[in-house]
Amino acid sequence: MKRLLALLLCTVVLAASAGLARAAHPLRIVVYGGTGNIGQRIVREALNRGHTVTVVVRDPSSMTEHSARLYVLKGDVLDSAQVARTISGADVVVCAVSFRRPEPDFGGYRRAAEVLIAALRSLGPRAPHLIVVGGAGSLERSPGVLVEDSIPVAYRGEVHGQKVALDYYRTVTDVPWTYLSPAETIRPGTRTGHFRLGGDRLVTDATGKSRISMEDYAVAVIDEAEKPAHIQQRFTIGY
Repeated sequence: MKRLLALLLCTVVLAASAGLARAAHPLRIVVYGGTGNIGQRIVREALNRGHTVTVVVRDPSSMTEHSARLYVLKGDVLDSAQVARTISGADVVVCAVSFRRPEPDFGGYRRAAEVLIAALRSLGPRAPHLIVVGGAGSLERSPGVLVEDSIPVAYRGEVHGQKVALDYYRTVTDVPWTYLSPAETIRPGTRTGHFRLGGDRLVTDATGKSRISMEDYAVAVIDEAEKPAHIQQRFTIGY
């Protein structure tokens, strides 16, 4: 009996470390931009934890993930009527949309914020928790010094567009939203599940570098979905 219990405990630990542990209460999650580099990892993390995911994309054929709990819809985060219908009944909405293609339109970040907040408000007390995949440019390196200040001019349009959206979210106090800024460097990598969280200041390691893998960023998004800890706040992540 002792050997059996030990084997069962080992199995549970291994499943959790591999990212296969199931959530106690599966969520209904809608992801806009679920085929992008970060979005697809958020979708995979959610599915691996047992949640049901609806991905909304402009081109459903671009979705390569497959699961019995995955649904793919054609849609646009800027279509206000469609957004309100799609997120009705969801527990969580993740916005991981980029406005770089087909033509850069960085004002889209603010417009998307307005559409999503209006949709949440239309649902009243049934509104889902909105989690926004944000930018790092509005974080501080030190008091009063933003990451944005040292970013090459060629990238400042997008950084500014993301900051304008964050400024808008910060005026919203009547519906649940969360804005997650990544580390200064975010790349495909390994899911470790080990990282640190911060507020408006870059999270840096012992060498002064601010970095995170897309996989661990996705872990933080779904952690927030399962156990909200930053309602109406921005937070950040790093090793």
